[in-house]
Amino acid sequence: MRKSDIAVIFDMDGTIFDSERLVLDCWMRIGEKYGIPDIGEVFVQCIGTNKVRTQEIVFGHYGRNFPYEKFSEESSVLFHEITDKEGLPVKAGAREILAYLREQKIPLGLASSTRLAVVTQELKDAGLYEYFQTVVGGDLLKNSKPAPDIYLMTCERMGVLPQNTYAIEDSYNGIRSAHAAGMRPIMVPDMMAATEEMERLSERVFADLVQVRGYLEEKIKGAV
Repeated sequence: MRKSDIAVIFDMDGTIFDSERLVLDCWMRIGEKYGIPDIGEVFVQCIGTNKVRTQEIVFGHYGRNFPYEKFSEESSVLFHEITDKEGLPVKAGAREILAYLREQKIPLGLASSTRLAVVTQELKDAGLYEYFQTVVGGDLLKNSKPAPDIYLMTCERMGVLPQNTYAIEDSYNGIRSAHAAGMRPIMVPDMMAATEEMERLSERVFADLVQVRGYLEEKIKGAV
């Protein structure tokens, strides 16, 4: 593979931002407030999916009478109260790998299940938006991860081939999505350890983005 063919697409929550633990904490606190059981287990099933799919998972567990909009809104308000005060924590090695890839002129995209407006604002607040050639949010598509749609759309908008593009993901649904799109998935587990399935679907599994950078450096240096 030529260096000019290589591209990289990142997931955001749990991959660039250490945000999923904070979202879980907000869910747990609102769940405790209203006496909602098993909320942590349900949350794990929702990681990597968009709002529509998350709602379906929640309804599937609690029934259609569950006040999802109210629960989601209160959780979101709590999340933003915390991040407005403390900021959204950036994963170790995230800024460095983005800077390195831009320096190498590798096309960069971002494919997040979160709504585009939220993705854009959070990236801008962290000073990371400028790194990405293309940013796609989950509300732009009907089918959420683990369907391949979001990665295929991002590759198409970037003008790159999926088979030459690395997808950096933390979640099971994200890895399934990237694999289904015919990409080269790299898993950096966040809240969920890599399973046998994830080992099989991923090109490699690394502990953090620092290791991912080292791996991509080797691939870029070895490219024709």
